[in-house]
Amino acid sequence: MKQTTAKGSTDLIHKIEAIEDEILDIKFSILKKLTPSKKNLISLKRIFKNIEISEEEIEEAKKSL
Repeated sequence: MKQTTAKGSTDLIHKIEAIEDEILDIKFSILKKLTPSKKNLISLKRIFKNIEISEEEIEEAKKSL
């Protein structure tokens, strides 16, 4: 009886690992599609040209992550 349970558990672990691999593949394919090409990149320096960000604001942003 224990051998059957152990074999079933091993099979289940292999199935879960296969599903995890498939999920990673899907994530990578989605990220590739969402990644902008070089000609679509916009410099953040241009967007935030006249804005100053304090160290306190940076720390707050880090904490919120």
